[in-house]
Amino acid sequence: MTNDALTPLRHQISDIDGKILSLLAERQTLTNQVAETKIQHHIPVRDQKREEQLLVRLIKQGQEFGLDPHYVTQLFHVIIEDSVLNQQAMLAERANPGASLPLNRVAFLGDKGSYSYLATQKYFSRRPGELLEIGCQSFADIVHKVESNEADYAVLPIENTSSGSINEVYDQLQHTSLSIIGELTHPIKHALLVSKDTSISQIKTLYAHPQVFAQCSHFLAELGNVEVKPCDSTSAAMITVSELQSADVAAIGSEAGGALYGLHAIKSNLANQKENHSRFIVVARNAVKVPLQVPAKTTLVISTVQKPGALVEALLVLRENNINMTKLESRPITGNPWEEMFYLDVEGNIQDGPMQNAMESLQGITRYFKLLGCYPSEEISPTRVAAVNALAE
Repeated sequence: MTNDALTPLRHQISDIDGKILSLLAERQTLTNQVAETKIQHHIPVRDQKREEQLLVRLIKQGQEFGLDPHYVTQLFHVIIEDSVLNQQAMLAERANPGASLPLNRVAFLGDKGSYSYLATQKYFSRRPGELLEIGCQSFADIVHKVESNEADYAVLPIENTSSGSINEVYDQLQHTSLSIIGELTHPIKHALLVSKDTSISQIKTLYAHPQVFAQCSHFLAELGNVEVKPCDSTSAAMITVSELQSADVAAIGSEAGGALYGLHAIKSNLANQKENHSRFIVVARNAVKVPLQVPAKTTLVISTVQKPGALVEALLVLRENNINMTKLESRPITGNPWEEMFYLDVEGNIQDGPMQNAMESLQGITRYFKLLGCYPSEEISPTRVAAVNALAE
């Protein structure tokens, strides 16, 4: 079949794609109206039973059209997640009148193309106002930009599924007055990026952020005798390779980021763990109010008295109030050898009675207590439909 013969078919496909986009926009308008109703009647954003019924119906419909149940499920997981996040953003905006800005000045690590840059674009795409990007070369500089009112927000990577927690960010949180107002999880897809046509065997020097090297250690071990040069950010690595214009140098970063600097990938999926995600937090000078309809997280930092079982006693407070802890991280206290500061992420809203009881109890039994922020949870777990396999038969 020649290209001429394919042209009418491709036109038809393009027409269908346009109709799909139009219908998705129409669907989004309706879900925004749903959010308005939920605001008025104090209805929770998520209705898992409704979502499950929706998926089961759509899977059955899809089968009638010859569509694979898993394909339909994956497609509508994305659509449902987008709907939930849009509704949460709308509710949060209504709960914080006057907080929306015509211009959002956002500090992040690196320049255009860094993973922090991509996460910033993703988070603020759901928020009103234009975006002014402020690239920084260190976490301390990022935090200082917001503290000094040179930026309104900062986006900070705090943990990765492959390389673990980013300790320097936790240390910054301990000493700042800023509040965590949001979070997001962003997929990290590392690729080997080059400026010229070349092969992996020709690469002699590799540039990347130290965290990236840690996440791709298995790939690096396979490379053999290649010089590894750490950079302040993935964007700095990509800029260096773009400027050198040499066939024997490469950077590790995202394909989308590399494209901004004229780089292309010669190998993808370099991370040790193929499901590689980074969690980012968003911080600002002022805390936000999270509507009770929206799933919330609260981050605390505590230090316990120096006695056996002190940490266990603090954690029992959470169990007694039926509060789920999603993360516990310890960091040494500067100037106090062998003493630790503990960071806790818990599921809960500080406006809820159980969370208020828990915080009051913790303040009574800990030596140091600090609320770092209560913010909407954007970790949207997909609705599970146990009947998928049965429906596929």
